[in-house]
Amino acid sequence: MKSTGRFIHLFSLLFLLIATVEISTFQFLASNDARLSDFLVRQHAKKLQADTDIVIINIDDASLARMHNQVGNWPWPRSVHAELLDGIARQAPRAIVFDLTFEQKDLYRPESDARFNESLHHLQQQGLPIFFPMIRRPIENDLDGDLLVEIAPLLGLTASSQRLANARAAFEPPRAIDQSLWQVGTINFRKDRDGVGRSYDLYTNVYGWLAPSLPAKVAEKLGYLVPKQDSILLSWRGERNPFRRISYVDLYEDFERQSSTRPSNELKDKILIIGTDASALHDIRVTPIDSLYSGLDILATSIDNLKNQRSMQTPPIWINLFACVLCIIAVYLSFLARINALYPGFVLTGISVIALVGSYIALSSLWLVHIVTPLALVWTYYFSLALRAYWLELRKRQKTEEMFSRFVNPHVVKELGKNEDWGQQGQSREITILFSDIRGFTTLCENRTPQEIVDVLNRYFTRQVAVVFKHNGAVDKFIGDCIMAFWGAPIDNPAHALNAVQAAMEMAEVLQEFKQELGVAGTLAGDFDVGIGIHSGPAVVGFIGSEERKEFTVIGDTVNLASRIEGLTKGVSRILVSRETMLLCEGQLHFQPLGSYKVKGREQEVELFAPISSH
Repeated sequence: MKSTGRFIHLFSLLFLLIATVEISTFQFLASNDARLSDFLVRQHAKKLQADTDIVIINIDDASLARMHNQVGNWPWPRSVHAELLDGIARQAPRAIVFDLTFEQKDLYRPESDARFNESLHHLQQQGLPIFFPMIRRPIENDLDGDLLVEIAPLLGLTASSQRLANARAAFEPPRAIDQSLWQVGTINFRKDRDGVGRSYDLYTNVYGWLAPSLPAKVAEKLGYLVPKQDSILLSWRGERNPFRRISYVDLYEDFERQSSTRPSNELKDKILIIGTDASALHDIRVTPIDSLYSGLDILATSIDNLKNQRSMQTPPIWINLFACVLCIIAVYLSFLARINALYPGFVLTGISVIALVGSYIALSSLWLVHIVTPLALVWTYYFSLALRAYWLELRKRQKTEEMFSRFVNPHVVKELGKNEDWGQQGQSREITILFSDIRGFTTLCENRTPQEIVDVLNRYFTRQVAVVFKHNGAVDKFIGDCIMAFWGAPIDNPAHALNAVQAAMEMAEVLQEFKQELGVAGTLAGDFDVGIGIHSGPAVVGFIGSEERKEFTVIGDTVNLASRIEGLTKGVSRILVSRETMLLCEGQLHFQPLGSYKVKGREQEVELFAPISSH
């Protein structure tokens, strides 16, 4: 008990330390949290509709194919975009966001770039905000980059108190666009350790200079609140391609017609995102919604989140840690109190289901709750203690079987193992008792060393115990050179008397074989014989003794009488049974009546019988 409690104390302290470090620092199980959260987010997003004020003008496969004859291969002359912008402006959209990079000037078609910039200047004068992407290049390219202090006004960088005045950084701004038109932001894909994009940068800290992302730039310009944080955890809506899409070519061709076939106000007050998800251009990413998710929809989702103030949040780490520690303590107390391990298991199952349902419901309130790590830790702790409890219980059963194997044959022990608490308090049973005592043992001991005597006894007892076990009996004890055995316990046996008498008859046969063996090994075989007394009646069977030492034994008057009957065998019969035993065997064995005998401790004489087939 003390060692068990000490183990639980130490193991629980160690596990609490492991849980604390895992949740707060290592987060090795975070990928499992992410997988479950992605599944729940995906299911939840199916019920939501994307913001209808955000529209994607998509350069899709159809656009590339149908415009090939008009403007040639991709990339098209930028004058094509100018023509599209002129048509779009007539419908008074809220803003235009390009998801196309214009990092290089078109050296072969400069007039096309000039036409594009002319259109942009005209739309700027009309008050239509137009935004362009820039790319933050890998940090190893920074030595060849521009001085941040010089390009900060152009790129909209904000200086923080930790800024490095002489720092350089590599960006790819839209150099094909006049710098006076630059309203730019980064569009670098932000992915977690498992390669899945779940967040979008708001600001990138570059040596103390904060570079806004394209969604943050758009939201700030349009008057939406932009959180002062590095990134937002995206709240997804719909399934794949959730935002309304208009094929670039459909819109372009409609603007070229003399009479438009499309609604004249379909783009009014819309935030338009112009980009491509054509299969040849490979602008696809892995997200919780789909492994082939368009970069256009990621950009649109981030603008949607900022516009509608619906980005996700995660609870503080300490809440997960507190919940995990609380559950571990509860499991610890239940095992310390030796409560059946199934009960805390049922409770943990209920908590797990509630946590799963609760985390799904929390998505509606824009909370992303990670439950896998704390639950995995609690279940690991529970199973560790449960397996140890099972191992201790198994050891207890094995110990019980070992104890009973001293008395009962193996197949009875297996049956008894199903109820290892049997006999702890003692039970009253109708049983048959057998006493077998060696005759001539004193003579046998003469002229023999102690080692020789012990060897003879051990060989003899081994043979006789095998006979007892063969006939479903149990050995109570060895009293010097005497064997005490009984039938009818610990397993019920209606034929206990018959089995006992049959065992006694076979013990007599085994005795003769053993005497022949002694006759070969020594000269004392003739002095070696046994007397066997058998009686049936009620007795108390079970583990009897002190708390420190108990023995599985039988007590009662039936035991005493069987012992007295064995004492009467000398000169009468090798095997004597009482009338009670004879009657229980009636019809199955034949007995010879030998008369009634006075027995010490009894006023009434005892009628005795001998099995006819005995020697």
